[in-house]
Amino acid sequence: MGLNSNMDEGSKIIGASDEIGIWEDLIKEQQKIEVKVEKSKYKKDVTVISGFTDPLEAKRIASLLKSKLACGGTYKNNAITLQGNHLGRVKDILISEGYQDSNIVIMP
Repeated sequence: MGLNSNMDEGSKIIGASDEIGIWEDLIKEQQKIEVKVEKSKYKKDVTVISGFTDPLEAKRIASLLKSKLACGGTYKNNAITLQGNHLGRVKDILISEGYQDSNIVIMP
């Protein structure tokens, strides 16, 4: 009897995680992500990615981008800032993470 009740709780947990995963996918599909290159105060190029609604997801994406692009960067003030001009590769990485191509805007 104790075993069956544990299985019911386990199946509830699995169901909840499935719903969370679906919810995260919907959020990714609806977010408008803006990517642009600016000059830092030291006259260097920095790539700024903004539009994330979840700070935890933005921090995860910042870490992923820094790793894949082999650059420094940070997340603060609701934007990811990467050292260097990475316009060409950021969009591809965001698409591979489940963000919609049509919702990623590259600013001139």
